[in-house]
Amino acid sequence: MAGTYTAVTLSVSVTGEKEDLLTLLADQRAMFKVTLRDITVEQARRRTTVSELTLGGLLKHLTKGDVATLKELRERDENAVFDMSQLDGAYELREDESVAAWLAAYDRAAADLEEYVAGVGSLDDLIPQPTAPWQPEREWWTIRKVLLHKLRETAHHCGHADIIREALDGQSTMAALYDGPPLS
Repeated sequence: MAGTYTAVTLSVSVTGEKEDLLTLLADQRAMFKVTLRDITVEQARRRTTVSELTLGGLLKHLTKGDVATLKELRERDENAVFDMSQLDGAYELREDESVAAWLAAYDRAAADLEEYVAGVGSLDDLIPQPTAPWQPEREWWTIRKVLLHKLRETAHHCGHADIIREALDGQSTMAALYDGPPLS
């Protein structure tokens, strides 16, 4: 698909709107992963701005978010309530966790989500959203809107990661795209 920054390949065969949405999401994931290229676990845990965010914490958060999205799509629980305790440590790469393990989990979650989307009949299927403090009333989103939200969330955190990485060692994602090895 033209219009991507990276040379992404989907894990599934889809066409049309599904291909467009999944390819753009895969491209944003690949952009995020550029910010992790060649960092140590210590660098992944290091705060480089006034924020509490770190590269490792963002990786963990995005991975958990993809897993939660897939669960939401599969279960379609009309009584779901977001468990606020899920946020405990969600942005922290603990001492017993590694970048490599979370990257592998991130790739698995992405492939699982792609497989699910490839198998659904319509992106217009309605999915009940969990209620949460920021969304106290139950909303129903199409699968399309869920994917668009996932794309927005990933792109949002790509920006965070780029700033963190630039403050860490001066690398910018766009420069790394042209200076580093080809992305797959």
